[in-house]
Amino acid sequence: MSQGFAPFYDVNRTYEDNYLQGPFGAFAEALRNAEDSAPAAQPAGGEDFLGFRVNLPFGIPAGPLLNEKFTTAAFRMGFDLAVYKTVRSRAWSCNAFPNVLAVHPKNADGSLIPGSAELDEGVLADTRYELPISISNSFGVPSRDPDEWQPDMRKAIEAAGDGQLLVPSFQGSRVDGMDQDGYIADHITTARLVCETGAGLMEMNTSCPNEGHNRLLCHDPHLVGRITEAVKNEIGDRPLIVKLAYIPNDTDLEIMVKETAAHGTVQGFSTINTISAKLVDANGDQALPGAGRDRSGVCGNAIRGAGLDMVGRLNAIREKLGLDFAIVGVGGVIRPEDYRAYRETGANAVMSATGAMWNANLARDIKSTI
Repeated sequence: MSQGFAPFYDVNRTYEDNYLQGPFGAFAEALRNAEDSAPAAQPAGGEDFLGFRVNLPFGIPAGPLLNEKFTTAAFRMGFDLAVYKTVRSRAWSCNAFPNVLAVHPKNADGSLIPGSAELDEGVLADTRYELPISISNSFGVPSRDPDEWQPDMRKAIEAAGDGQLLVPSFQGSRVDGMDQDGYIADHITTARLVCETGAGLMEMNTSCPNEGHNRLLCHDPHLVGRITEAVKNEIGDRPLIVKLAYIPNDTDLEIMVKETAAHGTVQGFSTINTISAKLVDANGDQALPGAGRDRSGVCGNAIRGAGLDMVGRLNAIREKLGLDFAIVGVGGVIRPEDYRAYRETGANAVMSATGAMWNANLARDIKSTI
């Protein structure tokens, strides 16, 4: 690592090795030295997030917190919201290693622009990890079997400290021969399994390629509406958050809100996940190995502008329709000023994955400025 810092998810190890041996760096120290890892200060009073009091509505989204060890370390490092890695109704394998590469957009500020030609022409990806960091996210939404993740999730929920909240993430799984009703039923089953852990709320992932190669569930707002209605009937009063990818069209985004939050089936949206891009090496060849991996989600510094744009547009729709749903801003939060920018744009909570991976003290840094 050119900056001499060890991310808590070791990008040079396989997903399985990270799951079994991680977390690393400062997160590992936090687990070993619980008394020394408590945040130096907490904002007075805390804030309400979907009916739960949290010290500061800042945390780490679904992705790098693979299991209870990761979420507990996050809590001890002062991240008051921790999203447990997306789980499924069955075991699901991870894409082949490597999954993470450093990504280098052409723009001087390191940003990727949704809809730009660069996304299809190719973005350089290699192992030069430099700040401000942008990386590939090419995992394929792996999951352990419920017999393994359910007891681990229970431990994760119980490990949350005062003013802290564990948010489980889940998604349905398409398999060969499954029709739409079966797909909806799998969401219901997975949500029920999450409820059995004692979770007080949950997040449904519609923003990963769960509809096939480079196809996202959130591109079909009517189906999302059907699924969230069925899930809400299963989970009752527990708040339901939907994780969204970048949706460029305001009309489509408003339809998503009308199909879900306007019916009372969704209490919050988390956005964005990643921006899909073709990744190439220095020779212009496919950077990640294997069929169907010519493109990858990109996260980190490169997507902050798109994340802020989505939050601002969601906030405008919320005001236009007179609705009361929470917005969780995600994407490119690497400095305290990024947290403030999301809050000023309308986010009720903010999360950082890549930024937090490379700066385990990010929550403390933000709290020190408040």
